[in-house]
Amino acid sequence: MQNWLLPEYIQDMLPDEAWRVESMRSKILDLLRKSGYQLVVPPLLEYAESLLIVDNDDMDLRSFKLVDQLSGRTLALRADITPQVARIDAHLLNHQGVARLSYAGSVLHTIPAGVNRTRELLQIGAELYGHSGLESDLEIQQLMLQSFALLGIQNVHLDFGHVGVFRSLVRHACLDKALEAKLFAALQSKDAATLQDLLSGLDGEVCRAFMVLPTLYGDCDDVLMRAVQQLPAFPEITSALADLKFVANKLQHDVASIGIDLADLRGYHYHSGLVFAAYHAGSHDAIALGGRYDDLGKSFGRSRPATGFSMDLRQLYRLLPSEQRLSGIRAPYQHDATLLSLIAQLRAAGERVVVSLPGSLDCPGELQCDRDLVLLEGVWQVVAL
Repeated sequence: MQNWLLPEYIQDMLPDEAWRVESMRSKILDLLRKSGYQLVVPPLLEYAESLLIVDNDDMDLRSFKLVDQLSGRTLALRADITPQVARIDAHLLNHQGVARLSYAGSVLHTIPAGVNRTRELLQIGAELYGHSGLESDLEIQQLMLQSFALLGIQNVHLDFGHVGVFRSLVRHACLDKALEAKLFAALQSKDAATLQDLLSGLDGEVCRAFMVLPTLYGDCDDVLMRAVQQLPAFPEITSALADLKFVANKLQHDVASIGIDLADLRGYHYHSGLVFAAYHAGSHDAIALGGRYDDLGKSFGRSRPATGFSMDLRQLYRLLPSEQRLSGIRAPYQHDATLLSLIAQLRAAGERVVVSLPGSLDCPGELQCDRDLVLLEGVWQVVAL
């Protein structure tokens, strides 16, 4: 095998993609900075238990692990930055009030997250700690939508769910962890036959509610109306449906459409309330994910209300229209004070100036240059190629 080949679903970013992704990253981080979010940069590698791999099968399967030669303990390459930011909030910043944090960095997955997806995602996102109200959920969701608008991504569809509905049913049915996990898997795949088999020992309104959950997806107003009619009026469920209605009403003019899926429990292992996923007409996979995870801080010894979103810049890049290549100016290699001063002025003005090295074969196309800097009648001038 050639030693220049990369592992499956691992790709280089070549110049055009790399520069544009970096521009996307800068724009979103600047938006978050102006909204009061402070940047943190967690390490790529941590102890496995710090990345919430213990007792979380989903995270465990997605994470590359290795043995630390210094301590002998199991290390893992992060598959998600959110737990790291929760650790930073809990133990390094230790704020008593609201903390707004942002991040951007690579995460690695053992298997690709979707069709034609890389296993090395460039994850960017924002997390808000210390506020439990729907106002903070809305702030996070609106920042996500503003990020899309900043990149030129339009016609966004939002899907909402609420893990509180499923948790309420589990609690009232007094289910053990094993059956809860099986029900969770059946709901995720909307497998009605398996769901019915698992619920064979239950009866009453909770059983009927579990069976109806896979059907409660689609248009927001219709689903919420049917949910009120078909689900038990447990306080947690009533509150969850009210939350969904509130955020849907607030965001209905900011997106192309809004849907509800009460069987979508993505991130159930650490999410605690409202969850959401953003979709675009050009992608079958979600282009951003988020939700409330008030219980996550318990793993780090300090429980704090929390909500956030994240997305993969490399995935978003593929949704953007192709961009015209950067234009540039090719300059000769000369120790001429006037020439060097002019080059500095052009670069300060935002121009890209590439100096040809002596004896080199410079192709304007490869240099992405459409102009030359030449000496005409004793004056350095920029001329079109």
